[in-house]
Amino acid sequence: MDNSHYLDKFNTALNLLEREKFSNQQLELKVGFWMNSVVLKIQKDTWRNKTAIPFKSSIFFSIWISDALIKQNKLVYNIHALKLRELTGYTIKSREFAEAFRQRFKAFENSWPNVGVNFGPLTLMEGWVSIDDDNIENDIADLANQFLAIAYIIDDLLAERKKY
Repeated sequence: MDNSHYLDKFNTALNLLEREKFSNQQLELKVGFWMNSVVLKIQKDTWRNKTAIPFKSSIFFSIWISDALIKQNKLVYNIHALKLRELTGYTIKSREFAEAFRQRFKAFENSWPNVGVNFGPLTLMEGWVSIDDDNIENDIADLANQFLAIAYIIDDLLAERKKY
């Protein structure tokens, strides 16, 4: 995989987004290389432990591509919910949280391409779009904007589980 090519494509996608809309929801956008993949990660500060190793105790949306995915002609996206029991300030049971998310996500499921929710509690949902290298920036931006419209579900579920 040509990492620099895909990093450029993902950064171009990032520049297509109306950053203010994400900022207004306190959503952080990061493009980088992780686990042999080029990734766009979207996350709120409140969805992770501040002192934790990145991706350890957190919830995040990501879009990524790798050599294996290129061979399958897929750009993949998902929402991960990792080690939620360790997320500071909340009382969370991972399986129950995943089920609650999936129930609320049902209203949006049909608008997400090739999406599935039949995973363990670490992957709340996952799907893919076919790679069109001439249009991949728009596909990435479209998926990020779709996530923007459902991010409140995670906020609501966390608010319900907040320790007071």
